[in-house]
Amino acid sequence: SDLQKQEERGELLQPLIFVLLVLCSVLLYFKVSLMDPGFVKPEEEAKEGEDKGQGVVIPQIPGDVKLRRCGYCLVKQPMRAKHCQLCQHCVRRYDHHCPWLENCVGERNHPLFIVYLSVQLVVLLWGGHVAWSGLYFEQSWEWLQHNIFLLVSFLLIFICTIVVLLLLVSHLYLISCNTTTWEFMSHHRISYLRHSELENPFDQGIILNLWRFFC
Repeated sequence: SDLQKQEERGELLQPLIFVLLVLCSVLLYFKVSLMDPGFVKPEEEAKEGEDKGQGVVIPQIPGDVKLRRCGYCLVKQPMRAKHCQLCQHCVRRYDHHCPWLENCVGERNHPLFIVYLSVQLVVLLWGGHVAWSGLYFEQSWEWLQHNIFLLVSFLLIFICTIVVLLLLVSHLYLISCNTTTWEFMSHHRISYLRHSELENPFDQGIILNLWRFFC
């Protein structure tokens, strides 16, 4: 049969891989949006977690910088933590609150967020290629009527691809510098950065920054 011939030629493998990538993207979306991004626990647990998880990475705090207690949830904030008013929690190594995920991106889910963006970019590029390959252009109203759905799909995929690509590139750049979106945008307002002798006291070189982030 035609189905067996297509299977023998390997033509069914590509749609199967595409479906698996889409499924993987959906699962990553729910994983990143539902998991704990690194909420700061009560003060005793937060101090213990800071000693274990961040003691090697965080440099010495300048003498005139004091760790403050959050005015909203009343926990003692570790360095690089920030209170998110949408989540009603302080988040460790706070990056940003993502409206598409309805969750913060922080210490625990930031690496998975990057993986999710990468898989999503592959899916969009693949989908854009399929949509483009199905287009053939003619200057007629009849052609537009028959191809309007495919044309709109390609334009939407193209816009989403640009957005995801810019997000991924910007996050990879910040990760390679060992900084966060919040620290990058609000450098002048953050006490431990404003009073530091170094422009970025967390930077340990691109290779070590990437290694510590992903591994």
